[in-house]
Amino acid sequence: MDYEKLKIKSYHNWDVYLNENQCYLGRVFLLLKETQGIEDFLAIEGEMRDEFFLIGGQVKAALKALFQPDKMNYTALSNVSEKIHVRFVPRYKTSWEFYGTSFIDQRWGQNYAPYDRSVMIMEEVLLKIRDTLKQNMSG
Repeated sequence: MDYEKLKIKSYHNWDVYLNENQCYLGRVFLLLKETQGIEDFLAIEGEMRDEFFLIGGQVKAALKALFQPDKMNYTALSNVSEKIHVRFVPRYKTSWEFYGTSFIDQRWGQNYAPYDRSVMIMEEVLLKIRDTLKQNMSG
């Protein structure tokens, strides 16, 4: 799928995207637009860092309001993509139903990975999650 279709919101330094694999309902990532000269996530400074935390707070608040995750996991691995990005992985003790689709956190109480890479949901549901998050993010 074209990730531009999954873009939730764009900011000055960051873009917010819904992850195509929704084995964890509401899984999103923040992608740094310009990474020139930035070695890794901990090298982010100033306006980029401040904006990350502002957006991160908005994402977390929207996820909590919409889906009430029991825990949030965050990763900034950059193993596959060299672009600096941070994943927000909501975790759930119980299953969730959204827009006619059931979401079950098969790894509750364990590391979120390895996750089920075969999870595919209908594009209509993906776009509904995207739009619902977009509507519930302040700023």
